[in-house]
Amino acid sequence: MEKVERLPVDVGRPAPWQRIDFKWLIIAVCSLGVAYLVLMPLGFLVWESFHTPATASQPAVFTLDNYLQTYTDPQTFKLLTNSVTFAVGTSLLAFVIGTALAWMNERTNTPFKSLFFALSIIPLIIPGILFTISWIFLASPKIGIINLVAQRWLGMDSPLLSVYSMWGMIWVEALQYSPMAFLFMSAAFRSMDPSLEESAMMSGASVPQIVWRVTLKLTWPAIVATILVIFIRSIESFEVPALLGLPVGIYVFTSAIYDAIQQYPSKIGLGATYSITLLLITTAGIYFQSRLSSKGGRYSTVTGKGFRPRTMDLGKWRYLTAAIFIAYFFLIVVLPFLVLVWASFQKFYGVPSLDALKNASFDAYRYVLSRPNLLDSMWNSLLLALGSATIIMLVTSVICWIVVKTRIPGRWLLDNLTSMPMVFPGLVLGLALMVFYLEFDVGIYGTMWIMLVAYVTRFLPYGLRYNMTSMLQIHKELEESAQMSGASWSTMFWRVILPLLKPGLFAGWLYIVIVSIRELSSSILLYSPGSEVVAISIWELWENGQYVELSALGVLFILALFVLVMVAQSIGKRYGVKEA
Repeated sequence: MEKVERLPVDVGRPAPWQRIDFKWLIIAVCSLGVAYLVLMPLGFLVWESFHTPATASQPAVFTLDNYLQTYTDPQTFKLLTNSVTFAVGTSLLAFVIGTALAWMNERTNTPFKSLFFALSIIPLIIPGILFTISWIFLASPKIGIINLVAQRWLGMDSPLLSVYSMWGMIWVEALQYSPMAFLFMSAAFRSMDPSLEESAMMSGASVPQIVWRVTLKLTWPAIVATILVIFIRSIESFEVPALLGLPVGIYVFTSAIYDAIQQYPSKIGLGATYSITLLLITTAGIYFQSRLSSKGGRYSTVTGKGFRPRTMDLGKWRYLTAAIFIAYFFLIVVLPFLVLVWASFQKFYGVPSLDALKNASFDAYRYVLSRPNLLDSMWNSLLLALGSATIIMLVTSVICWIVVKTRIPGRWLLDNLTSMPMVFPGLVLGLALMVFYLEFDVGIYGTMWIMLVAYVTRFLPYGLRYNMTSMLQIHKELEESAQMSGASWSTMFWRVILPLLKPGLFAGWLYIVIVSIRELSSSILLYSPGSEVVAISIWELWENGQYVELSALGVLFILALFVLVMVAQSIGKRYGVKEA
């Protein structure tokens, strides 16, 4: 019988697609994606500031005219002065309010303080544009409820408080950011060793002496960091300067950028130059903040985690501090929301009175619910918020793993690159994306996709910080155990890393949903008909003078956002995410 030779069968050789290490593919996609999102718009914004705008008959030409016009114009010095005055005033006032409330909450026996701390998240839900409009209803010189009541009851001829002024702008912005200062300083007071305060108390020092000579000195890094953070957020703010400053000719850099783009013909080069200037200011603020964080150890104290301070007995003064808590919550939540509710039930906006109450109707709500574009804007906001939050937390989880768990060369550069959008004011980022995708048309300009790109780019640093904190707590042995059991990198990351990241992952996701769904500044230059979000719809209703309709839309939006946050927190607690 003839012997048949059999060819060897390579049973153990994997298919070509199985030989691909998806770890490096995912790392490369995330790294290149972050680099593209951050560097391309920034580079093109700088390029645009040095060129004349291209036309159909003439290409862009290199020029220094934009910078010469900007830095030789006396108006630029006025912009700088107004911007710094507004930001410094806001940060100092917000810090004073937030720190006083945090000290009363953490160091005194003020009644109801635990309830107040639980309610501190509510002001963060109200979008900035709605908060600003509500204070226009309250403190406008002509229609403001506070001014009309003061004129009627106190017989005052001039307005008690006018929001259409620099001090009015500072007041509204500071109230809006005071909850942030409260949360920052509460954390600082809670983590500080209180034994030095108690020693001062036992030595006979008064409460003001203890606060000034002990408490504030020990929390000095947190104080400066809080002021710097609010300064940066204020100098890039758009809603308050646009709604309160533009009507009376008070310009800051953000409103000047918006005004330059909205002119006909648009002065994109001038707007880009203003943007570079504003970018340099915010970069300097972030730099000083990071330098301060690196030197915070010299102010640290040593204590056990279970140590609890003895609260200071304020005696009868504790009822005054409780009244301050109530008055503050009334100013930043109850009063703004009630004035929006009142306006939403009127046919035409009017001051609260019994006669106006007789004319109350649901016409504004019928208008909102019958307009498909307004309902679509709420759906667009929800989609963009959920989509951007999910993408950011997944991408930054990979970035954090690279930075913390690997020795890949250049990982520090990836960390800094992901953090870079923190220095981007929202309006500057919107302008950068606008000019970039106008020049390189890939089909996303004028759609929701470009707004998704803006949101993902703008809020990348927040996702990175939330994930970084949790990633540092995951021990290397857990990954090694999974790999020794034969798990691939993707299985290990999905089954081990992400579940352990769950507290920070969910907390960051929820925070980004909140800040994305109320975003206006990075959307104002990018939207088009059909891609409006709620903040844009409110802005357009305000410009059209439809105050009643925007109030109804605002009330529905706040309620919907509040329900969304409560449901998300409930789901997080159900699945064991206690830190969310």
